[in-house]
Amino acid sequence: MPPRKAPTARQRRLGTELRKMREHAGLQLADAAALLGTDRTTISNSESGRFGVSGDRVRSWATLYQCPDSKYIEALVAMAEERKRGWWEEYRGKLSSGALDLAELEANAAGLRGVTIMHVPGQLQTEEYARAVFAEAVPALSPVDLRTRLSHRLKRRDVLDRPEPLSCTFLIHEAALRMQYGGTKIARAQLDHLLKESERENVTVRVIPFSVGGFPHAGSSTLYVYGPVPQLDTVQMDTPTGPAFMDAETLLANYRAVLDRTEERSLPPAESRDFIHEIAQQA
Repeated sequence: MPPRKAPTARQRRLGTELRKMREHAGLQLADAAALLGTDRTTISNSESGRFGVSGDRVRSWATLYQCPDSKYIEALVAMAEERKRGWWEEYRGKLSSGALDLAELEANAAGLRGVTIMHVPGQLQTEEYARAVFAEAVPALSPVDLRTRLSHRLKRRDVLDRPEPLSCTFLIHEAALRMQYGGTKIARAQLDHLLKESERENVTVRVIPFSVGGFPHAGSSTLYVYGPVPQLDTVQMDTPTGPAFMDAETLLANYRAVLDRTEERSLPPAESRDFIHEIAQQA
């Protein structure tokens, strides 16, 4: 199998999990190569995501590594056997790899839980609001780049309409509700859309009002993406250069605690809808 020129974040994640499995078995590369009857380079390239692996090979390696978690193994097998090109592939070469990786991550998620500070979550944005957000980019986007980013942003919303409903919890700071991207009319329409989306059975919207004061990681937006098993969860952070992804076990535990504490300080869903409606009336 020829090496990949640029493995995706999901392909690299599969390789990372294979490396973790090997290390948890207490095996060095040379030990694993001898056990598996292959060479160190093949294992190294597989663990870096440069070489693909079949589902059968994942099961074989897991057996030889004596991994006892069958649900985890089958989740890795499913990742290895993915062959279908996702809708985000049409944007390859037009948008950053991080934007494509985020779309792929959300498309394969078992659930989403995020906190946003200065803008409405991307999955809940109207077209006009998203256009106004992108209009603030520095340097300014060309008309072609603006249309490309806008199209990508709007297609990300489709994840909420999956045949198997994706459970989502969005914690939105009051500052995001009061930011009038694009002016009063667009901001009001965005709040009305947010109220409508919050009525979905699979969507929970909770507001973090100014009155609660501080909360953990108040300066940055965070998206916690649940995998099919806890070991495959991922945290996505917004940065000036694009999305950053983290999956170390300690970081995942820390961010779950951050989101727990933030959610505790948020208004309940019904009160949040009333709060949003009140701000919409003032817009």
